[in-house]
Amino acid sequence: MRLKGKIVLVTGGATGIGRATVLALAREGAAVAINYARSEAEARDTARLAEQAGTRALAVRADVTREVEVREMVEHVARELGGLDGLVNNAGWTQRVPHRQLEELTDEIWERVLATNLRGPFYCVRAAVPHMERRGGGAIVNITSVASATGTGSSMAYAASKAGLDTLTRSLARALAPARIRVNAVAPGLLGTGFGGGIITPDVLELTGRATPIGRPVRPEEVADAVLFLLANPAMTGCTTIVDGGLTALGPAEPR
Repeated sequence: MRLKGKIVLVTGGATGIGRATVLALAREGAAVAINYARSEAEARDTARLAEQAGTRALAVRADVTREVEVREMVEHVARELGGLDGLVNNAGWTQRVPHRQLEELTDEIWERVLATNLRGPFYCVRAAVPHMERRGGGAIVNITSVASATGTGSSMAYAASKAGLDTLTRSLARALAPARIRVNAVAPGLLGTGFGGGIITPDVLELTGRATPIGRPVRPEEVADAVLFLLANPAMTGCTTIVDGGLTALGPAEPR
């Protein structure tokens, strides 16, 4: 088990990619903290499933856009589980605004998207670093998006926030390397997880699967596998790994 004995906090860990990551970590022997903002029932169910895999699990509420709550969450996790070795910044928010509809991309949408997707991960990293330093180092994985590379996605604000998180990943990797803290990112493609209130419809997912070189959409568990790889590999930092079945790198597949 690559991560046996490690303690990892996953923000937005109750559902979707977050839940898949929590359960993958549990199978690897890591103790896990499942952050949620509103999905308490789902977070507690995810914790139960993680415990069934034989590890310690803790559900903890915090709004990642509020620094005071983030600091309290990280302190609580470190106190209850015995420290902190890893952080997965998965919590995110979006609202669909067609890119051509510039007037519809309001200040309120911009603020919430950037606060959740960019400032929130920074708050979490800043709170986590002292605990990782006490344990001689650590690993951080930020969940970005292929939208950061393609300029597509649910809105321009979402794409910009994820591009910012990619850059923040590299800046943090450079700054924290002397403390033996590695920082990487995973950029998933379209997933049928219900993120964003179900803005990715089954029809869109099916069409994307047809265009994807591997012939289907990527699954949350496959994104989680990439997260675990980056958490465990001691030689990787400052990298963004795209997990989208080759669509961004290779372009659309020929019609079958």
